[in-house]
Amino acid sequence: MDILLSLPVVSYFFSTSLTSWSTSLNLLFFYMTWSTLVLTHSPLHIEILGITALRIVLWLFPSLIFLAFDALVPSLAQSIKYNGASALPPRDAKSLAKLTGLALFNLALETALEAGISLGLAALLKTPVFRTSTTLPLPWQMMKHIALLLTGREILTYYTHRYLLHGHPAPAITLTKSHKPKLSRTTKPAPPARSLTALHTRHAHARAAPPFALALKTDHPLPYLLHRFLPLYLPALALRSHLHLLTFLLFAALATLEETVTLSGYTAVPGILLGGMARRAAVHYRGAGRGGRGGGGGGGGKVGNFGGWGVLDWVHGTSLGGDVMADLRDEADKHRVQERGARKVGEVGDAVRDGVEGWRKGNGKRKGKKGE
Repeated sequence: MDILLSLPVVSYFFSTSLTSWSTSLNLLFFYMTWSTLVLTHSPLHIEILGITALRIVLWLFPSLIFLAFDALVPSLAQSIKYNGASALPPRDAKSLAKLTGLALFNLALETALEAGISLGLAALLKTPVFRTSTTLPLPWQMMKHIALLLTGREILTYYTHRYLLHGHPAPAITLTKSHKPKLSRTTKPAPPARSLTALHTRHAHARAAPPFALALKTDHPLPYLLHRFLPLYLPALALRSHLHLLTFLLFAALATLEETVTLSGYTAVPGILLGGMARRAAVHYRGAGRGGRGGGGGGGGKVGNFGGWGVLDWVHGTSLGGDVMADLRDEADKHRVQERGARKVGEVGDAVRDGVEGWRKGNGKRKGKKGE
């Protein structure tokens, strides 16, 4: 009983915001399930099995469903795809099998790499990589850590994607005659960036078209690990001494679901902000494809939208096809319209109630006069 009362999750049970018994029972069931996992499995097993299950459920299964939908009813699928029919996956079985095999290989590779790093660090530090205990983290701690993890992931994703995978040279600082620093750009990227750019372009941007379901993991393994795996895992390692394993798994689930939805190539993505992310991803893939305007392999057009959220693209001026600030304005306008609509409905409702009350009072007075 003392252990139960010491749990942070018990605060939920006595919270005025959660009065439903079903919610309390769900939380209790979740705690019992989590405690059973912690007491019967090693932290490494929970980490690897948990994140693998998340990737299968939140990426592999939805991607295969989207792929089947695109292949079986292409006429319907192209109507909700960016760029229409050009965004559909290849129709020949050989190409699809090759892409599926590459995606599954990258899935297995990142899982094995994470297991190896976690096992090595645990052996070196004599402690699990992430805090693993039956005590659940407090909600505000989870939100704070997830916000830090998402921010770190976005920063690493943007700069890795822009400077390493697309060979954009970093700005160099030179002094003008007035001895004021001036930003300029070198004309040629470093050789390592060129080789990574070639690998990334040849695989992830093999065609100048928006992505489809499997695009998240159909990159060359080396660029894939730099672009998708390290931005997810390195921020978690930086917080490892404070980060609960459950928080890391929730962060991985959110990141995987975001990437699955935004790289599906569909226009029917819920939410203005998430829809804006999907639109910018489609513009990036269409422009950076081989033979496209962006010419990741050497074309002269513009390539942009290197981040997921679009904030750093907006800061650095690399947004294409609308920036995140436009999405925020649209979201604010939508809420203002909803508020105005709700206010109008309330005003109409008040007017109707006043009219009914006035009619009742007038009717009552007439009945009183007749009685006299």
